[in-house]
Amino acid sequence: MTEHILDELAWRGLISQTTGEEELRAHLDEGPITLYCGFDPTAPSLHIGNLVQILTVRRFQMAGHKPLALVGGATGLIGDPKMAGERTLNPVETVHQWVERIRGQIEPFLSFEGDNAARMVNNYDWTKDMTAIELLRDVGKYFRLGTMISKDTVARRLHSDEGISYTEFSYQLLQGMDFLEQFRRYGCTLQTGGSDQWGNLTSGTELIRKAEGRTAHALSTPLITKADGTKFGKTESGTVWLDPEMTSPYAFYQFWLNQSDADVVGYLKVFTFLSREQIGELEHRVEHEPFKREAQRTLAREVTTLVHGAAAAQGAVDASQALFGRGDLDSLDAVTLAGCAKELGGVEGPSGISVADALVETSIVSSKSAARRAIQEGGAYVNNVKIDDADAVLATGDALAGGWTVLRRGKKTVGLFRQV
Repeated sequence: MTEHILDELAWRGLISQTTGEEELRAHLDEGPITLYCGFDPTAPSLHIGNLVQILTVRRFQMAGHKPLALVGGATGLIGDPKMAGERTLNPVETVHQWVERIRGQIEPFLSFEGDNAARMVNNYDWTKDMTAIELLRDVGKYFRLGTMISKDTVARRLHSDEGISYTEFSYQLLQGMDFLEQFRRYGCTLQTGGSDQWGNLTSGTELIRKAEGRTAHALSTPLITKADGTKFGKTESGTVWLDPEMTSPYAFYQFWLNQSDADVVGYLKVFTFLSREQIGELEHRVEHEPFKREAQRTLAREVTTLVHGAAAAQGAVDASQALFGRGDLDSLDAVTLAGCAKELGGVEGPSGISVADALVETSIVSSKSAARRAIQEGGAYVNNVKIDDADAVLATGDALAGGWTVLRRGKKTVGLFRQV
């Protein structure tokens, strides 16, 4: 018997709040429903926090339900309130470009065929011709100021030094209207989103109740955190994006590979479609053979394959091994090496540079004397070949695809250098 979608979500740690779990369960049991999740184009790419929502919607579709993925061409022009500070209002043309980019990132995760085919929607379609008077008369009349002010993000901003603009304050009207519009157009009865969106989610259910006299549902997922309390989805170089031009597949793979034993099982549940049995086996190996890091390697490959495809994932695996002397560097293409250089802080410098100077330039060692000592002690490598001459020059012919040369000290300290 197929597991109920709510039971699966609960096991994966993907339920934070609902408007009533038993009522939602009964509604889902009545037959396939239509649900939606919204994604605002506030950047040229989605990030791995958004991936939680994309995969949650996909899980509902796999359970037989029909998803609507809304990219907010209208709400992206406004911006929902942040915990602190006003959002930057981006030009209309920029937001429209980002809408198309984000659509392209979401579509591969959903099926657009069959009885429960997904549909992409844009709230700009039903807001672009609406006047302010129509918004106030047809939507605003159902909202109570006390309720709007009491929403967590709004309340926090009202009591802060920067306050909150009417633009951001009005966001919940627009998101509530989105749910009502999709209820009317497509029979949509469930909205999903992150727990930080709970106030906006319930704005929609309340609007449907007041305007239509009908019941709609909302379900939020927890914000993903790390066991040590630090922020998830950030690296030293910044946000982990889904766009390969903004976060290379190699860097993306490394992010997941570097997760701690305390976090990895939870992330396997949230970010992969592995079964309970498979994740249970990996959890056992974390407990009994943590040094093998099999759970981390599985997580990294699974999520990189989901987002970037099997070929890019294999390229990231190959690069991860080759850079540290366990694979063939010549097999890596220019795009993969460029991603490695970006992640590792690749350096460009003059042609004819000595290996010792290149080791310093890439910060593998702190001084030229330390570089010469590393070479003399047999701990320096160029493209995984040991260098024993302290006066050796980095030959142009040593370059790999894209002109990069891989320098390494010992087993773990790696840098990339390109002669220009």
